[in-house]
Amino acid sequence: MAKEIKNNKKVRYYTKWNDHLYMALVHVLCAVSVVCILVPLIFVVAASFSSPKALLSGKVYLWPVDFTLRGYNMLLGHKLLISGFLNSILYTVVGTVINVVMTVLAAYPLSRRDLAIRNPVMFLFTFTMLFSGGMIPSYMLVKNLHMLDTIWAVVMPTALSVWNLIITRTYFQSTIPQEILDSASVDGCDDFKFLIKICIPLATPILAVNVLLYAVGHWNSYFNEMMYLNTTTKFPLQLVMREILMNMNTAGMSMDVTKQLEIQETKYLLQYTTIIVGSVPVMLLYPLVQKYFVKGIMVGAIKG
Repeated sequence: MAKEIKNNKKVRYYTKWNDHLYMALVHVLCAVSVVCILVPLIFVVAASFSSPKALLSGKVYLWPVDFTLRGYNMLLGHKLLISGFLNSILYTVVGTVINVVMTVLAAYPLSRRDLAIRNPVMFLFTFTMLFSGGMIPSYMLVKNLHMLDTIWAVVMPTALSVWNLIITRTYFQSTIPQEILDSASVDGCDDFKFLIKICIPLATPILAVNVLLYAVGHWNSYFNEMMYLNTTTKFPLQLVMREILMNMNTAGMSMDVTKQLEIQETKYLLQYTTIIVGSVPVMLLYPLVQKYFVKGIMVGAIKG
């Protein structure tokens, strides 16, 4: 620990050697973490701009070899890519709006200490984190509700994340004092106005966290879409790119060895290209909410 010594109105700080050692270890671990994250990322970017032969021969490390846009031209030229991209945007925006609204409407009442049944209700929410109906009952439910092959089959089964609910509820408990509610009640503010005009403006960090977590989840989702969507023009981007890679597996079965090798090389290149195309929109979203993310996730994780 640092010691403060006052002498002739001058303040001097003396730090123990173990504090220097601790900070050195922190910097080393941070540097190692950055390297572990950046090296694979740089490799994927370099591989997406390299020739398939260079990839298969293991010549690509951190810089493109035999620079080419072949993978991007093939991927961006696919007839379903534009519709898949627009569908992903639609599913992400609509799904995230539903998620945030449902999370706030569930988290705020559960954060109120004057709600008598909040503990039993919270137990029921938590129970679903451990046990669920399963894939087949979920499919039958969506089918019986006549939501198959519609946007609602994609966004409604995941309308609420219990983990995000817990974080948001804890944020409300830790950030909004009971005195504010009492003061607003004296002024004639009901619960709904208190939520809209006071709680939500004060909950900007946790709302930004929810937007980021839900949006990333919707953007990367493909399993529910694969089960519930039948029309290819309704496929999201992730499912379109999966179909492209799956078609590459079956395209060369009836061809000679040379063609099969060429298709295998192209598939290997497309794997890295799809990673870049599918990740860039999410990477562009993160800087917009980054300043709220750390604050919201830390405050929301504190036990209330």
